[in-house]
Amino acid sequence: MGLLQMLKSHFLCHLIMCYVFLVSGLIINLLQLCTLPLWLVSKQLARRINIRLAYSIASQMVAVLEWWSGTECTLYTDPKSYLLYGKENAIVVLNHNFEIDFLCGWTFCERFGVLGSSKVLAKKELAYVPVIGWMWYFLEIVFCKRKWEEDRTTVAQSLQKLWDYPEKFWFLLFCEGTRFTQKKHQISMQVAESKGLPKLKYHLLPRTKGFWVTVQNLRGTAAAVYDSTLNFRNNEAPTLIGILNGKKYHADLYVRRIPLEQVPEDEAECAAWLHQLYQEKDSFQEQYTQMGHYPGPTVSPPRRPWTLINWLFWSCLLLYLLGLLLTQLLSSGSVLTIVACVAVCSAASLGVRWMIGQTEIDKASSYGSKAVPLNSK
Repeated sequence: MGLLQMLKSHFLCHLIMCYVFLVSGLIINLLQLCTLPLWLVSKQLARRINIRLAYSIASQMVAVLEWWSGTECTLYTDPKSYLLYGKENAIVVLNHNFEIDFLCGWTFCERFGVLGSSKVLAKKELAYVPVIGWMWYFLEIVFCKRKWEEDRTTVAQSLQKLWDYPEKFWFLLFCEGTRFTQKKHQISMQVAESKGLPKLKYHLLPRTKGFWVTVQNLRGTAAAVYDSTLNFRNNEAPTLIGILNGKKYHADLYVRRIPLEQVPEDEAECAAWLHQLYQEKDSFQEQYTQMGHYPGPTVSPPRRPWTLINWLFWSCLLLYLLGLLLTQLLSSGSVLTIVACVAVCSAASLGVRWMIGQTEIDKASSYGSKAVPLNSK
């Protein structure tokens, strides 16, 4: 192991990175809060400002994947479709198999210039989480309670607010509703058998109602569905801790552009269409498992420098301020102050370990672990 790799895997580096992310995130959240009066004067200007503030948070995580880890991404897609990416609103349907698939989705957005304006369907509880949750609130992210009777109206209303959004955006959907595990897959396939649906090998059954509501309320706004299927070479299962340790992975992403008018408007027909889509996604994953690649031509979208520039800016600024603070604390000579500083650092390290642990697959949401009707959302 080289010196640089040893440095990347040192926990002190991880602690510093998380310090920069959390403190810069809270500063940006405060700036977002300051935009509230602007919404009353110019909603579109407030939106544009919040897109750039959100980019300053999300791009730090993308920078860790692209520049710190050096993870590469090969895109399998039609060359004609490639020319449209980033130039139209779209609904991106992603598989949910890996601990960092959300980060790969963000990287996909970043390569085509829509990271700051990207949207997701997120749990309502996340709106109260500092940094990411508060950032999403100001980005008009669609939040749901995972109770269809309550979500049906609120999700539709949130999506309709995007009709006049001032910049191109991608709406990222994990239609399976939760990350793939063997236990969840077993329960999902039991439901498939009871409903007479074809079984899937690499995916859970998709939640069709949420997809249908999204499509119906973004018709005329989104131009296409991007069916996106992700996998990693050498049968690797990347983790966030691996990324923080500087481990390099190679992602392969297969993207099909499907014009939105090809998606049926009728709810039952749309559900059948989505189930068919996931059967096709399963066949693509089977090909990848057997042959090591997806079908079609490949392209490697270049990294953009802005994620690195933004990350370096916040790192230099906040580490300089931290250095000044520590110098003052140590020069004071107060034992109580030094003990308090050590206690805060220890608490921060425990907090960082806990946050990283929450991304692990075995710590994933229990949603989908019980045999409930999977067509409920």
